[in-house]
Amino acid sequence: MERHLTAVAALHVGLSVVGGLAGIFVFALLTGIGVITNEKEAMFILSTIGIGVGVFLVAISVPGIIGGFGLFRRKEWARILVLIISAIDLLNIPFGTALGIYSIWVLVQEETIRLFRLQPQGNKTAQAFM
Repeated sequence: MERHLTAVAALHVGLSVVGGLAGIFVFALLTGIGVITNEKEAMFILSTIGIGVGVFLVAISVPGIIGGFGLFRRKEWARILVLIISAIDLLNIPFGTALGIYSIWVLVQEETIRLFRLQPQGNKTAQAFM
């Protein structure tokens, strides 16, 4: 199950990075088109839409990146976060649906849950941020 868990973490980070890059691309594209038109109204409208869509795509990508890196470090909070993200990803046909099903399957297995419980029990406050 260790391999599956690592794959889920990598897939979430990868898909989220692609989503964030898509947000940056949409922002740059729409803002660039607005500037090229040299019309004040078109520039305002396209820039506004570009900012809105870009910020939205980047914002929904951040939890996947954080959750994926948390899974690499075997943090229990990351398992819960990625389960929530995976449930939402089921609506993102086709790649999100496939990733959501696979992630949920991996993260609810008893063997996977044991991997998170096997972490050293030291200073929990200091380890929460590591």
